[in-house]
Amino acid sequence: MGNDKELRTDIAIEPLDKEGADLENPYIDTAITHDDAAVVADQGRLRRLFSFVQLLAFAMTFMSSWEVVAMNMGATFYNGGPRALVWGSVLVVIGSLTQALSMAELGSILPIAGAQYHWTDMLAPERFRRVITWFQGWVTWFAWVSALGGSSSSLAFILQGIIADNLPSYAEAQKSWHLTVLMIAILITTGLINTYAFSFVPWLELAAGIFHVLLFVIFVGVFAGLGSGNSAEFVFTDGTSYSGWGKFVAFNIGMLVPAWGFIGFDGVNHMSEEVRKAHHAVPRAMVYTILINGSMAIIMALVICFQMGDITAYLDSGYPIIPIFMTIAGTKAANALVAGLIIITYAVVAASLASVGRITWAWARDGALPKYFAHVDAKHKVPVRALWLPIIIVCLLSLLNIGSTAATAFSAFTSLSSLGLYTSYILAIACLLNARLTGILGDTSAARVRYGEWRLPTWSAVPINVYALLWTIYITIYLPFPATYAVVATNMNYALPIYAFVLLCATIGWFAWARTKWAGLNASAIAYIRKGD
Repeated sequence: MGNDKELRTDIAIEPLDKEGADLENPYIDTAITHDDAAVVADQGRLRRLFSFVQLLAFAMTFMSSWEVVAMNMGATFYNGGPRALVWGSVLVVIGSLTQALSMAELGSILPIAGAQYHWTDMLAPERFRRVITWFQGWVTWFAWVSALGGSSSSLAFILQGIIADNLPSYAEAQKSWHLTVLMIAILITTGLINTYAFSFVPWLELAAGIFHVLLFVIFVGVFAGLGSGNSAEFVFTDGTSYSGWGKFVAFNIGMLVPAWGFIGFDGVNHMSEEVRKAHHAVPRAMVYTILINGSMAIIMALVICFQMGDITAYLDSGYPIIPIFMTIAGTKAANALVAGLIIITYAVVAASLASVGRITWAWARDGALPKYFAHVDAKHKVPVRALWLPIIIVCLLSLLNIGSTAATAFSAFTSLSSLGLYTSYILAIACLLNARLTGILGDTSAARVRYGEWRLPTWSAVPINVYALLWTIYITIYLPFPATYAVVATNMNYALPIYAFVLLCATIGWFAWARTKWAGLNASAIAYIRKGD
């Protein structure tokens, strides 16, 4: 892969008993076989482009946590009020940090594009390993496809919102299909960048990461200097909702807005085969991005609630941040500030596409998707076919915008990706906890899987894993809830039936084909990572 890749001499995963080792387990039998030579050759075409700083910027920009709070706060004011935004942000940061700490250990052991489904396969009880890995792979892949839909739809919505606020005639004439056209345009342009100029992407994300921090400082300064104050009682205790849900349910639904800003920290793992010293960089990037983005998200939630003025003046806007800035800073300043959000969100879409392209490529490399998508282009050094498959899928899913409200369509994308990713976190963390407690994972010769160089202190590991698991299960319960209690076709959250359909397809695929014909994960690909990272 080039001179910038260091060869590792330490092997993190070893068999319990080499003489009696299960050679069907790819984490024990690590020889690169002749039959898989083509797969390894394709794998070797990737370039280790990302440094740690660029990867951290990639993670920070992709999550865009404070931007999510600012752009989508209207949904929280509709459900749960200011206290759901503020206290919900605090709870989400704590829960996300425990998730990242848990999964950082796994990223240190095996930094590989498949991430969650590889870790599940590595640690799951042998009896259930293949079936759990099969479902984990499909859940993770579809979640990332949905995340691409969520980021592209978010950008399309705010683009349409700023046009409508500046052109009242368009506000009356806009159609739902306009969002679909905008989404397709965004997806195609980011696809071209990821295909023909991917070597530029690490620098693009680095610039976006710096701008992400600078724009935060500007937003806080504008609110602090020009906004009008609200009382502490309003900020910390006001739970006024307009959705029809009771206060407890409304709080939890409103908390999903900041939660959306903290999914996808695993995205750096899917890029790990293009990261220098990945076993060092990947776990640290996951944890540091939660700490940095979490701090900014909580501060932004507090600043907005304290300085936004009368909330009722902005409830009719899909994106209240636009009329708020127009009120306190004027039209020109508001347009400039929102343009900054648009730039950041475009970088988010580019990062999301890069990540979903890699997991598509990895899932095809492991035989679950057609091998056609496991190809790495020799000229551009990227998995081009795997990049454009999710683009096509999301373009088709963008048709959900037609006949739905903007909030409903966005809710479907975000709920689908959150459901999938949280399910993947549940499976991975549950397998990690089981492996830790049963001795599968350890640092002695008796352990089947050995720790990487980044690990949690022994006294805190189990409590952190347990809290992460319980938190993820808890918040997952509310993801399928519709935003409005009086549910009709136009405000229904269709995430759960679509997600159930995905699971049904995976179940049919397992019994019809995978149970007897799928060989499991590609042992040679795993061996290549272990010996070359």
